[in-house]
Amino acid sequence: MSTEKQSLKEIINFRMQKLERLREAGVDPFPHNFKPTNYSNEIKDQFKVLENKDVIVAGRIMAMRKMGKASFFHIEDSDGRIQVYIKKDEVGDSLYNIFKLLDIGDFIGVNGFVFKTKTKEISVHAKSITVLAKSIRPLPIVKEKDGETFDSFEDKEQRYRNRHLDLIVNPEVKEVFRKRTIITSALRSYLDNEGFLEVETPVLQPLYGGANARPFKTHHNTLDQTLYLRIADELYLKRLIIGGIDKVYELSKDFRNEGMDRNHNPEFTMLEWYEAYSDYNDQMNRVEDIIRFVANSIDKMKFDWGDVSIDLSKKFDRKPYLDLLKDATGEDLLEADVKKLRSVCKENSIEISNKENYGQLLDELMRRLVEPNLTQPVFIIDHPREISPLAKSHRSGDVKLVERFELFIGGAEFANSFSELNDPLDQRDRLENQAKLREKGDDEAQPIDDSFIEAMECGMPPTGGVGLGVDRLVMLLTNNRSIRDVLLFPAMRNI
Repeated sequence: MSTEKQSLKEIINFRMQKLERLREAGVDPFPHNFKPTNYSNEIKDQFKVLENKDVIVAGRIMAMRKMGKASFFHIEDSDGRIQVYIKKDEVGDSLYNIFKLLDIGDFIGVNGFVFKTKTKEISVHAKSITVLAKSIRPLPIVKEKDGETFDSFEDKEQRYRNRHLDLIVNPEVKEVFRKRTIITSALRSYLDNEGFLEVETPVLQPLYGGANARPFKTHHNTLDQTLYLRIADELYLKRLIIGGIDKVYELSKDFRNEGMDRNHNPEFTMLEWYEAYSDYNDQMNRVEDIIRFVANSIDKMKFDWGDVSIDLSKKFDRKPYLDLLKDATGEDLLEADVKKLRSVCKENSIEISNKENYGQLLDELMRRLVEPNLTQPVFIIDHPREISPLAKSHRSGDVKLVERFELFIGGAEFANSFSELNDPLDQRDRLENQAKLREKGDDEAQPIDDSFIEAMECGMPPTGGVGLGVDRLVMLLTNNRSIRDVLLFPAMRNI
């Protein structure tokens, strides 16, 4: 056994002994409840009003200075930290001896009055204390001096695997998730105020669709049926448009059985909305509006992203897909075939196999040569038809293009939108082409959903739809570069 594990075992045994001594002293170390009247930041903010007034506070002990007949300790509640002063002569021998059995990590309740120490620190002078929970396992060691933190819990891997410790030891992490809550609330508020109806659609689906991705697969025992975790909400939400709900949205978890990197987690949060009688031009305007609305909710309209300053209040740029590829490659790829795309990839030192189809080669060229340079907000518009099986053909009459946009900021995709395809004959033809790609080995191509096409055959109005990645929006607005930093419990490999 390592020295570290021996030390941990010794600490746990020592704390277990203290736990037993508390019980022997007649103390319940895990009482049922406690009612604080005030919180740390409130006491500090309202010191002039609360000075010398009685308060009841509760929290986790995060620092201690035990002395002979008087001690100081800091407790942390949901708002922040505050110092507590306890004196043996005032609380009595019995209660002070109970205090001496406490450790960093324990939860404690304090009844006392507000005052300032000689060093001008706002504190609570304890009249009595209540043990609320004894911490048996020690926290990661964090040292503080003159307001600076040393030996903090910084290992990213351990922080993701032990988010409870991360939140305890690195309280600034709570601010990221507080902002996440504000962001999701603002997204809902915007759409609610615009007359959209929030709905819930199935997570377990007999047939997945709405995106090019591999699904997670499961089995329902009672139905004796294979089911899939949804990869998108699109096809169910479109059924509601067909059913007469003209403005509809869902903010939900989607699941894709694919790679993981700083922008991808197999379980992620997606906002999708659909609006009858609109097109992708209308939705570009709406996406700009909703992002500004959300950014304003946390006062984040202008910020630095690496070495670049981003101003969300400015009009977002709009650039055609093939124009961006032409700028990057020097080639007009509108008439290109698979052979030509393979040649362009090789000319730009992009490694490919012999398996990639037309759409995959285009995606690879965009991913490698264009997307990393899209720092300022830009809508990539007018995509090739081959990579957009659910988008309406372009009104220009060019049969190789569809009305689709993707929003990029900081080199990452944030939103995907179409003038939705509402011709059921065209839709079936597109999905049949997808099925052919699946037969050739593209396991991300979409399957044919006959029930959806049958619904569309009942008549679907012109519609604009958007899928917006909530996790990535939170990353942008909280200045985090990894999706794991904005997910409380990201997917991790077993160890």
